[in-house]
Amino acid sequence: MKQLKLFIYLLLFYLIPLHAQDYTENNETKVFMDMMDEKFNYKKEYLYKLFKQVRKNPQVPHKTTKKIVKPLSEEYRPQGSWDIFSRVHLENNQTQLGVKFMAEHNKTLEKAYKKYGVPAEYITAIIGIESHYGKNRGIYYVFDSLTHLAFKKDGKRKKFYKYELQEFLRMCYREQVEPRAIKGSKYGAIGLAQFMPSNYKPLAVDFNNDGKIRISQPEDAIGSVANYFKENGWKKDEPVGVRVSYEGNRFYGLKTGYKHRYERKYLPNIYPKESFSYNKKVMLIKLEKEKYDELWYGTHNFYVITRYNHSDYYAMAVHQLAKKIKTNYSKLYKSKIKNPLYASSK
Repeated sequence: MKQLKLFIYLLLFYLIPLHAQDYTENNETKVFMDMMDEKFNYKKEYLYKLFKQVRKNPQVPHKTTKKIVKPLSEEYRPQGSWDIFSRVHLENNQTQLGVKFMAEHNKTLEKAYKKYGVPAEYITAIIGIESHYGKNRGIYYVFDSLTHLAFKKDGKRKKFYKYELQEFLRMCYREQVEPRAIKGSKYGAIGLAQFMPSNYKPLAVDFNNDGKIRISQPEDAIGSVANYFKENGWKKDEPVGVRVSYEGNRFYGLKTGYKHRYERKYLPNIYPKESFSYNKKVMLIKLEKEKYDELWYGTHNFYVITRYNHSDYYAMAVHQLAKKIKTNYSKLYKSKIKNPLYASSK
């Protein structure tokens, strides 16, 4: 069986597929191959074969199914920017699947908390939002996607994608995996945690100690997310955020977002809506709903979540999903919960 699989890989590798694009005559690609050879000892003969047969369409072939047209609902859904964003990231069974994920990987999540100090529900929420708990890891061949992004004539951010392609190939060499076989997002993100290739070496970890780093596997994905947070400054047992009250329906006058921090004593008429033990500077995070603005205090740990994706809304979605997962998990598995797994901030 192993010999048959090897034969198939070799066949796929050496036969130029239909609808392939040859990048070996592209001057930028030639410079890139020379650099990979000189700097990282990546053999040009091998690189030539890779870039000789880049898929024109990097999307993984899949069966098409007839689209089901649902009848228009009579119920009106609010159309504020946060209303829309939260529906996309917090609905679609996200909480229930998160509870199931936590239950299935209880021991690994507890191990991650003990080592990195990151609560289970935040790791779970990241994996839920990034890949829907592994159900949506990406439908593109990463090598082909990154090659087009790095070398096509009208490409944007070509320098960025050349570096990601470089790190992708280095990762494949270290981990001894076939570059043309790896699937991910259209822009090169990989696995349950959707790491970009440049994050793989400094932040991904072999959390199940099998000698390989595979963030397509839950154990390594859990450890890698926790390590990502820890390396970006996560503070153990500190809160992430709390909703606050303010006067009026729309919030104006002070700059909002993770880039601006304030001493709480200089924020008059803004008060936490629940207990909030945090004495450091806070951010004001504004969520624009259709009829009013929801305002939150964000802490240093909120900022850490934005290092995964530089968006206030993204970090708030992670926070709110984590809280929902924790609440529902505690109801279903209360008798089984151990303190480290249940130790989360408000």
